[in-house]
Amino acid sequence: MNAVLIAVLVMLVLSLLRINVVLALVSGALIGGLVGGLGLETTINTFTDGLGGNAAVALSYALLGAFAVALSKTGLPDALVEGALKLVGSKGDTRKKALSKVLILMIILAVSIMSQNVIPVHIAFIPILIPPLLKVLNELKIDRRLTATVITFGLTAPYILLPVGFGGIFHDILKTNMSESGMNISLSDIPMAMLIPTTGMVVGLLVAIFFSYRKERTYIQEDIAGQQTESYTVKSLIVAIVAVVLSLASQLYLSEVVGVQGMIYGSLVGIIILYIGGAMKSNETDVVLASGMRMMAFIGFVMIAASGFASVLRETGHIESLVETSATWIGTNQLLAAFAMLLVGLLITMGIGSSFSTIPIIAAIFVPLCMELGFSPMATIAIVGTAAALGDAGSPASDSTLGPTSGLNADGQHNHIWETCVPTFIHYNIPLIIFGCIAAMVL
Repeated sequence: MNAVLIAVLVMLVLSLLRINVVLALVSGALIGGLVGGLGLETTINTFTDGLGGNAAVALSYALLGAFAVALSKTGLPDALVEGALKLVGSKGDTRKKALSKVLILMIILAVSIMSQNVIPVHIAFIPILIPPLLKVLNELKIDRRLTATVITFGLTAPYILLPVGFGGIFHDILKTNMSESGMNISLSDIPMAMLIPTTGMVVGLLVAIFFSYRKERTYIQEDIAGQQTESYTVKSLIVAIVAVVLSLASQLYLSEVVGVQGMIYGSLVGIIILYIGGAMKSNETDVVLASGMRMMAFIGFVMIAASGFASVLRETGHIESLVETSATWIGTNQLLAAFAMLLVGLLITMGIGSSFSTIPIIAAIFVPLCMELGFSPMATIAIVGTAAALGDAGSPASDSTLGPTSGLNADGQHNHIWETCVPTFIHYNIPLIIFGCIAAMVL
């Protein structure tokens, strides 16, 4: 039995049974380690040692949540909500309500896409933008599964296709590992090769919008912890905008110029600006920041547990054996080969939760196999790139699903597995497999 298959299956089944994702990851890692022959002591030690891999990310999200709640004290979120509510108009104005839905979803989609390239802050915008908009989304009766699907599309499709921002990193990793595996390609080839698989994601998004989640869904208007209605002034709004701008500027400077992870100190800069600007009183600072950290605690713990889970899977050595066994089983059928490689990529990424980390694992085996089976360089790019990206949308441990959940569940009415992971898996992973096979056969 392959430890990777067993561990991922256990994690997914427990998650679907509504067992907490952290517990599902811990249980999956334990069983995977034992099946992989590591023994109880080595499994636990490997899992524990691996927890630190995402510690910086977890702290980043905690401070980001604190900044988001502190920002709410300026009244900026309430100003955004009031402006959005004016778009809704009368409840009886069906046309205006429909146009309002389209506009808000387009804004969320545009911001999500820009978070990968124009202002590459990834999911950092979600706790700031989404929780204040929940009242508007509730008023419009927009199904949150649709909103989650829209956000996840914006977080994943751009880096798969476009060689800028996070896409530049993904494309560079893909090129480097394919070249080291014996196939020299150009960076300019990757967007063209990934166009067909990305088209599959577009199709999935359109299906979600026009078919799956077009019906209205009613939610209760709940107060969000730490985000009570606040009065605002011109001064408080200016302070809020300055804090957001300087926070983003700090993140970009540290990430792009200095070359270090900038989310922690970017969030810190924003919090300091709000404190200096008077948005928080000294006697309420601890309460405000703690409530914000609690809001993002779930995503932080999942990311930490996912790091330990991935560490155990790597230590078993069964990731490589899974890839090699699949290569042996495939034979000479190109369509079967493409499907099998995409399926293996899906399983690995669902477990690890990162497409960027999956490329080095699969490229070493998949590239020589593709060359042996007669796949063109463009087809090979499509297979390896899609196999790596598969699972990023749909994995319980991926920040592309954890991010949307952290915002949409701010009032406790959105389930991570059934209302984020399952919808994104159906609408993106399945089309990626289909269109990835098509790309492999026609390129």
